Amino acid sequence: MPLDIQVRTATILDLAAEVLVVGVLQSGKAPVLSPSLKALDAALGGALAKVIEKDEFTGKCDQSVSLSTLGRIHAEKVVLLGVGERRGLRPPALRTFAAKAARVAVAERAKSLALVLPAGHEVDLRPIAEGLELGAYRFTKYMTGDRKPKVALATVIIGATGKVSGGSKASVMVGQKVAAAVNLSRDLSNEPANVIYPESFAAAAEKLAKEHNLACHVFDFKEIRRRGMKLIDAVGRGSRHEPRFVHIAWTPKNAKRKLVFVGKGITFDSGGLSIKPAAAMGEMKHDMSGAANVVALMAAVAALRPKVEVHAIAACAENMPDGNAYRPGDIWGSLDGKTVEMVNTDAEGRLVLADALAYARTLSPDVVVDNATLTGACVVALGTTCSGWYGNDEATAREFAAALEQSGEQMWRMPLLEDLREQVKSDVADLKQAGDRHGGSITAALFLREFVGDSRWIHCDIAGPAAIDRPTAWMTTKGATGHGVLTFLAMIERASR
Repeated sequence: MPLDIQVRTATILDLAAEVLVVGVLQSGKAPVLSPSLKALDAALGGALAKVIEKDEFTGKCDQSVSLSTLGRIHAEKVVLLGVGERRGLRPPALRTFAAKAARVAVAERAKSLALVLPAGHEVDLRPIAEGLELGAYRFTKYMTGDRKPKVALATVIIGATGKVSGGSKASVMVGQKVAAAVNLSRDLSNEPANVIYPESFAAAAEKLAKEHNLACHVFDFKEIRRRGMKLIDAVGRGSRHEPRFVHIAWTPKNAKRKLVFVGKGITFDSGGLSIKPAAAMGEMKHDMSGAANVVALMAAVAALRPKVEVHAIAACAENMPDGNAYRPGDIWGSLDGKTVEMVNTDAEGRLVLADALAYARTLSPDVVVDNATLTGACVVALGTTCSGWYGNDEATAREFAAALEQSGEQMWRMPLLEDLREQVKSDVADLKQAGDRHGGSITAALFLREFVGDSRWIHCDIAGPAAIDRPTAWMTTKGATGHGVLTFLAMIERASR
């Protein structure tokens, strides 16, 4: 259920909730108490100022102080959260502040939260609503008995100093819908592989499309083979759960541009015949995070109704070993027509993406963006808090970089080094599936580039199972769940202007 977010004109002492969180700007060696904080300190008998002094709280980002009110005001607990300097307080930082506030409330097992924004930022309510919903997220579906949470955050009151406009309420609603899309991606990724497999993922995509009045086409295994998607066939044939190919579309009249988003949907990755060690297999239900991202993105697109055409493509398969599985040394064709020599069945994601990218080309897109939990090499290079991205066109790269700046998600541009291209050339086929262990993320991107043709293309190698991105601090569950959705949505909104 979405949070009940209310925006009220009220003083800090009038806000009634179990937890009161106040955003404080950084100010020298100690924060200068605003008039409202001075009133709060007076109501608490000077206790707030004492805690600030004792903890050397200055309002720096990530600093916090808290104290019990002992019933002296309408809130049971007060928390001051540092938000850093004013010049850095842009929408991503406001989103993170709100997410932290929601996480404080969840940790306190509070049903209600009152939020006081830093002075001058009361009108930026969309990122605040996004952060509240994202920070309150928990995946507790399978907890029972004592493990099941007894309470959940339900109500948030945002205190405003001026009159609340109808536009503010609309901004909150948009923010909640955007966050709901990100949380849908997280739900899909956090489901176990015995619940989400190619067929059930496709069913979830169809349900979403129907609810939002979007066009949706799902190709079953027979159709995948009929169309010549031989690389998806290769990856998916080792499992009793047959592969699926999902295409969801938003096609408004007089669209300004056409953007296509492609996601890797490996619902479980055992490594195939090149089987993973047991310790590396437990989180492989998250290997469909890219597909979850693009499907969930369409819920946000339906809410915003942009003036651009948007397509989401998810190539779904389960990579398992059996007597029918593809093998190292095999040579397979592709939808593009190129032949591929297989060298490692645990490099399966680039195969399903290759056919999906070739399909995306048939839509004549202005830009194609793919995203995938593609390589461990990228995690080795950038760590678990940052994704890598590549671009084959400088104008498109600048567009994507601007969207990243707007979203606040942490990604780093990686180079398409031409001298590494030799690693994906085969002696017996057009291409080799993978290069050697050095530059693994780059060679994977170079392999994918072989299937995009003349399309302007961005590839995102999203951070692996431990991804907790500081600018997107709501990502508290394992898995790269939802990472990229806000950036893709920013691309769409910028293209719609």
